Amino acid sequence: MFWKRAILHVDMDAFFVNIHLLDHPEDRGLPIAVGGNPNGRGVVASASYEARQFGVRSAMPSSQALRLCPTIKFVGHNWPRIGECSRQVMDLLAAYGPLEKMSVDEAYVDISEAADPEGVAFKIRAQIKRETGLPASVGLTPNKLVSKVASDFDKPEGCTIIRPGEERLFLAPLSVRAIHGIGPRTAEQLALLNIYKCGELADIDLSQLRLKFGKNAELLQERARGIDHRPVNDDPGQAKSISQEWTFNDDIEDENYLFDMMEKMAGQVSESLKKRNLVAHTVVVKYRWVDFSTFTRQRTVEVGIDSAAEILATAQAVFQANWNGEKLRLIGVGVSNLERPLGRQLTLFNS
Repeated sequence: MFWKRAILHVDMDAFFVNIHLLDHPEDRGLPIAVGGNPNGRGVVASASYEARQFGVRSAMPSSQALRLCPTIKFVGHNWPRIGECSRQVMDLLAAYGPLEKMSVDEAYVDISEAADPEGVAFKIRAQIKRETGLPASVGLTPNKLVSKVASDFDKPEGCTIIRPGEERLFLAPLSVRAIHGIGPRTAEQLALLNIYKCGELADIDLSQLRLKFGKNAELLQERARGIDHRPVNDDPGQAKSISQEWTFNDDIEDENYLFDMMEKMAGQVSESLKKRNLVAHTVVVKYRWVDFSTFTRQRTVEVGIDSAAEILATAQAVFQANWNGEKLRLIGVGVSNLERPLGRQLTLFNS
């Protein structure tokens, strides 16, 4: 089989939980949730597959998870360990080709130059498990869009390969929600056209789609047909902004959980800044309410920053000044007004 393009998407399985199990093997096989206190207003950040069998999932209130699974064990986050394991995985992947890191636990790798991309996909999955002790699922297809769907198709520890020309057939029976970028609101609009599956979206007359989605109609149909020409971007150059955001499966109002997610995102943004040798003068927080209304608020600092602690402290201050306690569908942390540092200046966080 000739692969003109071979794009691998690697998605670590229950990443937070499995990192905990590396250091606490006695918990292996138990229903585990990384998250808040079930006696308070905590929320599940990640659940083991044993816990998921009881219906426990991320973003679920911990109290509800305990009702569903009375034997569940709650454990806390270990952010330094998470960062260490993420770097180990990414360094391993970078040896195989251009790498585009999407978050602490997922990335794209362009392995088009490999003589046997399919063999490399299995090799990478096995190497991650052997060298880190952590399970991963991988999807190999000719493009990023379908590879992301494929990596989630056979979890945990799956290896789904969709060969060139098979993309549309693979997507056809799947829900339109399987495609990254099609959220609840878009799915609701598609349902008004009796479109629920990717195959239905791929086959509908484009003129009907344009009546409801305008200029976005062609892009929607291309996605449903498995068409995606985006390259793996391993060198984005000097960005104008860097951000991370998280869409919750269920609406969230738990401040502790929101702060935990902001801490994770601040760490990812900080890592991206340092990788590019940049500092930021503006920190941005993005909110999306349950009615899908979205807005951002920001704060500018005189001295450029790049540390996770400084980004998080500024983001939390912005968040608290603008959050009214209502439930959120999405939270995001980003930075802008970027520049290369002329020199390091001492701040309170260096003392």
